Amino acid sequence: MGKIKEILTAKEVAEYLNIHPLTVHKYAREGKIPAFKIGTDWRFHRKHLERWIREKSYHNLQGKERKKSIFNNL
Repeated sequence: MGKIKEILTAKEVAEYLNIHPLTVHKYAREGKIPAFKIGTDWRFHRKHLERWIREKSYHNLQGKERKKSIFNNL
């Protein structure tokens, strides 16, 4: 069984999130995804990325719940 990598490349993050690598680079540049640079290359810490995903999922669920309550009160 292979060891889980803690530090990921932009390509690995793109595969993990099922998005284009250029989108990963754009999000990193804009500070939309937790990342750091080594030289000119972006790197991503797995635990920070997983926390970011959980937070995004939580906020999306909260937004859906708010929309439901707004429409139910009309």
